[in-house]
Amino acid sequence: MQLFYNPELNESTEEFAFQKEESKHIIKVLRKTTGDIMYITNGKGWLFSAKIIIPNINKCTAQVVSKVLQESPKYLLHLAVAPTKMNDRYEWFLEKATEIGIHSITPIICDHSERKIIKPERFNRILQSAMKQSLSCFLPKLNEAISFKAFVQQDFNGDRFIAHCEEMDRKSLKETLKPKTNTTILIGPEGDFSKNEIEQAIKNSFVPVTLGQSRLRTETAAIVACHSAAYTNE
Repeated sequence: MQLFYNPELNESTEEFAFQKEESKHIIKVLRKTTGDIMYITNGKGWLFSAKIIIPNINKCTAQVVSKVLQESPKYLLHLAVAPTKMNDRYEWFLEKATEIGIHSITPIICDHSERKIIKPERFNRILQSAMKQSLSCFLPKLNEAISFKAFVQQDFNGDRFIAHCEEMDRKSLKETLKPKTNTTILIGPEGDFSKNEIEQAIKNSFVPVTLGQSRLRTETAAIVACHSAAYTNE
């Protein structure tokens, strides 16, 4: 099964047209024609089956023949991850986290951050591609980049953790996570969070945690946290 993404679809949609680039791919590469069935998600949990009625290379038109709302996740995972110095590492994290299962991502700008500008358009394309590849019907939300201080002062629904490498009292994340519980986890940049940031987080009810004995890269730490939450909820 090949999955397409169209955020404009909803439960009342009866007929729609694929964008030009997708239309070309469907007709020229996949060689689809009148009557063939396509599968599309709007990234909000709906899976649509649609029959091609006009196989136009520039505007392939399809008719919705069935729709199913997928079961909502048992938990919501929000990772706040500092942008990495090399963009491709952050993009790898976005791709793999989407495949594993993540619901919201916020790039946080920290004291030790070497990169403070992100490319949301490219990041969103990576999220969409990973969602389609993994046949998921839920597109993770990419929030705007925000300073660490502003982020930790927000209200959060559920448990909240900060993963860091400072030698202080920390709990094991995998032993602290609870199933069916909304969770927010902070992952720092190269060089880790500053001591001041850790103190700020603790003052705002974030629990210090460790991800294991090894010192992990930012993107690796984020994936470990993501997988730990997914495993807890299996």
